Amino acid sequence: MTTATGIGDFRPVQRRNEQRAWNWYDWANSAFYTTVLTVLFGPFMITVAGRAAGCGDSPDDTCAKTVSVLGLHLAAGSLPSYLTSFATIASAFVLPVVGALVDRSSHKKWHLAWFAWAGAFFCALLFFLQGDHWQLGAVAVVVSSVLGGCSLVSYYAILVDISTEEERDAASARGWAFGYLGGGILLLVNLVMVQGHSALGLDKELAVRLSLLSAAVWWAVFTVIPVRRLRDRPALGVVPESGGLVQRSFGQLWTTLTEMRAFPMTLTFLIAYLFYNDGIQTVIYSASIYGSKQLHFGDSVLIAAILMIQFVAFGGALFFGRMAQRYGAYRCLLYGTFGWMVIVVAAMFLPERNIVLFLVAGVAIALVMGGTQALSRSFFSLLIPRGREGEYFALYNAAERGTSWFGTLLFGLVFQLSGSYRPAIVSLIVFFVLGAVFLLRLDPHRGVAEAGNRVPRVL
Repeated sequence: MTTATGIGDFRPVQRRNEQRAWNWYDWANSAFYTTVLTVLFGPFMITVAGRAAGCGDSPDDTCAKTVSVLGLHLAAGSLPSYLTSFATIASAFVLPVVGALVDRSSHKKWHLAWFAWAGAFFCALLFFLQGDHWQLGAVAVVVSSVLGGCSLVSYYAILVDISTEEERDAASARGWAFGYLGGGILLLVNLVMVQGHSALGLDKELAVRLSLLSAAVWWAVFTVIPVRRLRDRPALGVVPESGGLVQRSFGQLWTTLTEMRAFPMTLTFLIAYLFYNDGIQTVIYSASIYGSKQLHFGDSVLIAAILMIQFVAFGGALFFGRMAQRYGAYRCLLYGTFGWMVIVVAAMFLPERNIVLFLVAGVAIALVMGGTQALSRSFFSLLIPRGREGEYFALYNAAERGTSWFGTLLFGLVFQLSGSYRPAIVSLIVFFVLGAVFLLRLDPHRGVAEAGNRVPRVL
């Protein structure tokens, strides 16, 4: 990096400028995770698949009737959960190889770009989810989820290039906050479109389909900003391997997996994150389904609640970023898992059609959601050996937003067995308990030192 000499060190300014550019990808991809995966896709897929299963169009129908998927008879009400679970299983095979490829590349931002644009293309295919034709939508949401995870491998790896250890928590928190703001703004537009569809000359389902399409366009267009403003950097710490690029990537991945035993604290955090993040993602994903099918709220209440969560989470992410600078990211993460335990238990007892209590629960979710997600990303970056960010963040991203496996699988199974979403939502407490148990076994100072990184003043 070239800096001016004799005048001052401009590297902090240059890093901050790149961090601002980097934040725009949080803004871009949050549209997919918020508008599509969190709010509209689940209930709409249940409606479309429900028609094929013979459930009808009633919003009160929890739709336990089945559709055939590759010879399996799955409840239409559980289909979105199973699709998300399948996307994560696919990601478990794809993302680690992508991570090794990213680590060997000097063009991380272009890996981010092409995965993002391909994901946006498949997201746009959700526009054709209509009538009782659910199959194309099922394929599109799985592929776009996997591609979104691939783009995040490069995105998270870039954070290490553009920030010091002391800057990570604040940089990550600003990114999450920016993402919540962007996702919230698009949700506001979609709220107007869906709820005011008659005034716009649209039927309701067309408004939903246009909203799904808008998320794809938003994702693709705003990805241009970080691609234009970020700088590519040479790969560091590349493991010598022979063969072609893909063969060398597999070789580096195998070397990394065998060397993980030398970083027990990193592995401990990854296991903790796998559990508590699966719980977080499933709560976020299932919120609209739970509110629509179990608490019987209409789309206007659900979208308004999720919109409120987005804007409250904007402040929550920034607040947790400041708290981490004072008390350390590790302690804030541990307390955050305790907060999630309280939330899922309380959610089970929410009365039907009680808007006030539903919104109170939404505020609680928003406050802890932003902080735990932002600090997880920055804290994990401190536990990664330099030059292996892509591979480690690939493992991290296998359990990231929209790609939960165990949580969505458990949520779908409990619903299918009980016919109610109440036991399904409270069953998620097991993930937060297990996450807290592994966090308590973690020595953060030892983990950062073992990875060869500088231990921040407050950890």
